[in-house]
Amino acid sequence: MSDFTIHTLGCGSAKPSLRHQPSCTVVQHRGQLYMIDCGEGAQLAFMKQRLSFAKLRHIFITHMHGDHVLGLPGLVSTLALTGNGGELTIHTFEDGAKQLKKIIDYFCRDTPFLINYNIIKPEEKVILETKALTVKTVPLDHRIPTVGYIFQEKPKPRHINPIMTEFHQVPIAMMKRIKEGEDFIKPDGTVIPNKKLTTDADPSLSYAHISDTGYIPDLAKKIGPVDLLFHETTYLDDRLADAIERGHSTATQAATVARDAGAKMLLTGHYSSRYTDDSLFLKEAQQVFPNVILNNEGLRINLLKGEVKF
Repeated sequence: MSDFTIHTLGCGSAKPSLRHQPSCTVVQHRGQLYMIDCGEGAQLAFMKQRLSFAKLRHIFITHMHGDHVLGLPGLVSTLALTGNGGELTIHTFEDGAKQLKKIIDYFCRDTPFLINYNIIKPEEKVILETKALTVKTVPLDHRIPTVGYIFQEKPKPRHINPIMTEFHQVPIAMMKRIKEGEDFIKPDGTVIPNKKLTTDADPSLSYAHISDTGYIPDLAKKIGPVDLLFHETTYLDDRLADAIERGHSTATQAATVARDAGAKMLLTGHYSSRYTDDSLFLKEAQQVFPNVILNNEGLRINLLKGEVKF
C-alpha cells in the first residue's frame, strides 16, 4: 500500500520556546523517510513519532540558519550508533556542505555509512528522482540563500479490470504493460483499447515545503496546485514590518500564496515565540484561504487518506 504522510517534528522559529521545537519535518513516502531541516531535538522528536532511523536516507536543508541545522550532528551520531549501513545524503548549499562536513567529521568519526553531500543552488531544479517521486527546489527570499522543496509523485499505473482482462485472455506477462497504458492486441489482430482493460490510476499527490521566506507574489506559479502546502507563518499582520525586515511571511501572505497556487490545504508553522496563542494564525489565514491546518509537534497528515492526526 502506498503512503504519503507528513510528520511535524518541530514548527517553532529561531528563538527558543517551551511551546515549540525548532524546524524539522519528515516526509514518509512508500516506506522511505525524507527529512526537511534538522533543528535541535530532531532526533528525540523522531523517536517520539516512532519513525525508523533505518528508513532515513535523505536530509534536505532549506538554509544554513541554526534553528534549521543544529540538530544534525546529534542525529548523525545517533544514526551511527544504530549500526545501520548504506548511505545518507545531505542536500545543502556548497558553503553548508563545507561547514557541516567539518562538524560531522569531528563529532561522528566512525559512521558505518557513507555520507554524501548533494550541492544545491537557489534555483528551480529537480535534485532527486526515485521510481515514484521527484523532489524539486524553488528559490526563496530570505537573508541568506534559501530554497523550498516540492515533493511530487510520478504518474501512477492504471488499475487492472480483472473481469475484462480475463474475458480477453490477456497473458499475465502483459499485465505490467497494460497498467502502463498499452493496448492489447489479440492473436487475430483485434485491438482491445486499454480503457476497456483498466480503470483510472490513483491521483499523484504532492507536497510543497516553503520555509523561511519573505512574501513572493510569483511564488504561487512556481509551486502550482499541490495537495498540501506548508508555508511559513512566522508573524501575524500586526508584525508585517518585522516580517519584511527579517525575510519572513505573515499568515495572510502564506494564505495568499496557497490561494493563488491552487493548493488544496495550507499548513501553518515557524511561529514566532512572541505569540502565545497559535489559533490566531489559523484565524488570520482563514480570512484569505479557508482550508488551513494549524501545525503543531506530533501532527501527522496522511495525504493518501486525507487524515490529520496527532
